[in-house]
Amino acid sequence: MLVFLSFGIWIEVLVSSPNQGKYFEAHFLNVGQGDATFFETPDDIQVLIDGGRDASVLRMLASVMGFFDRTIDIVIATHPDSDHIAGLVDVLTRYEVKKIVITENESDTPTAAAFAAAAKNEAAEIIYARAGQEFQLGASTTLTILFPDRNPAGFESNASSIISKVQYGEIGFIVTGDAPQSIEEYIVRQYGDGLESEVMKVGHHGSDTSTASSFLTAVSPSYAIISAGLDNSYGHPHKAVINRLQALQLTILETAKEGTITFKSDGQQVWVK
Repeated sequence: MLVFLSFGIWIEVLVSSPNQGKYFEAHFLNVGQGDATFFETPDDIQVLIDGGRDASVLRMLASVMGFFDRTIDIVIATHPDSDHIAGLVDVLTRYEVKKIVITENESDTPTAAAFAAAAKNEAAEIIYARAGQEFQLGASTTLTILFPDRNPAGFESNASSIISKVQYGEIGFIVTGDAPQSIEEYIVRQYGDGLESEVMKVGHHGSDTSTASSFLTAVSPSYAIISAGLDNSYGHPHKAVINRLQALQLTILETAKEGTITFKSDGQQVWVK
């Protein structure tokens, strides 16, 4: 851009895009015994998957978002358990959200009722998740819904979990909520090697009900993230799950030990910040 100064002098000022040189970022937020995963693309598209069990998600979001940022493009509630959606009630109060992705699976808990009311009041576009849906998150990033592939209203809550894969260039991130091994094995039959991802959020906080061996083989991650509370009463992560992960010689990271875990990627490589 040419700028005119006094004394008849023109100089050229190089004005860079606000996104120039930015990386894709994935933040596995430290929300205790719960899940909250925040993605931000180089095009400033932001996605939050789950919100933990209380308002602590707001503090975690403030640590990774700009101080004046009060918008989130997409919020995904994987399933209606309190440790995944309670914090989303606070998120919907604090932030302007454009799209909310849910399923038809319902819970009769006060937390689920509060989330439903907050979603209705948000005036966001409500989208019911179905396998094959694809959200374009800027020029080089897509979010694809892998499950459910039908109306899961009658499913047990965990089995209704939205499973999604975020792809930035050559780098994949897979988030499975609390999906049990039966669902993991089902999507392995549906997608096979298409599940391959460099980073995997371990299902159900490391419970032995999730992380089937066949699923691990298909995803073939380099990093496994466990989101669970320190010394939680559930015994998460389960020793059998840790053993299965260690057998693959991948890097295991736990929010209980590391705090919020942040990855950066240039589309070819991914690393822990």
